[in-house]
Amino acid sequence: MRPSERLKARAAALGHPAPAADAEAAPEHRAEGDRLSKRMTALGLASRREADTWIEAGWVRVDGKMAVLGQRVGPEARIEIDPAAHQQQAQRVTILLNKPIGYVSGQAEDGHEPAIVLLKPENQWAEDKSGTRWHPGHLRGLAPAGRLDIDSVGLLVLTQDGRVARQLIGEDSTIEKEYLVRVVKEGGGQLSDEGLALLNHGLELDGHKLKPAKVSWANEDQLRFVLREGRKRQIRRMCELVGLTVVGLKRVRIGSVVLGHLPPGQWRYLRREEFFG
Repeated sequence: MRPSERLKARAAALGHPAPAADAEAAPEHRAEGDRLSKRMTALGLASRREADTWIEAGWVRVDGKMAVLGQRVGPEARIEIDPAAHQQQAQRVTILLNKPIGYVSGQAEDGHEPAIVLLKPENQWAEDKSGTRWHPGHLRGLAPAGRLDIDSVGLLVLTQDGRVARQLIGEDSTIEKEYLVRVVKEGGGQLSDEGLALLNHGLELDGHKLKPAKVSWANEDQLRFVLREGRKRQIRRMCELVGLTVVGLKRVRIGSVVLGHLPPGQWRYLRREEFFG
């Protein structure tokens, strides 16, 4: 006797109605269909990642009803995409973060988290006047345009826009970066006029002559550096060459965009009327 026949016979003996079909052939399993994100990809509406992002944002409807993540659809399902999804896709955002000490600019390293983990809705500055609404898709392809060391703080730019990245860190970039640098003199005393002149023009790092800088005293223990290049740990190494030790470093301006009153650990969008150059 076949398994299905034995099942029917056992059900009849117990006084129960016989099952209509084997479990693996149950109608509800046959009707589940494909995952919505997979169907959207097959139809050329979006990539799988975009589809999930759009569904989560409430920009996808199936047969007139708002879709949910993980939803399955049948072959006749009518899928509609809110135009806002395509507008969002076309918009490339640039984000300004006041990076605190302890975070690295790029990929996680030596157990330290990347600064991008701070880009959460609850950390958006309450005084952000960009008019741009937070969306998880803004993290896709977002990368730092420049570095700040783990023990440095201040203005860090992260962008989805390759044009912004090239403007800030491209080989031909001439954008100024301004820093406030707290220093102490080895052995005490004060930096000489000759040492200050060397910081402005006359130092080499890694066998390369540095571009002229603008270095002046902001107050009795803090220097203001304005650079047009960004070699690894450049300011700290420049200071070491003239007998100074850096005890605090904060980037306060990139081009014409300033850190301003943005609190540590918080971020805002670059406004449409703001430009670095």
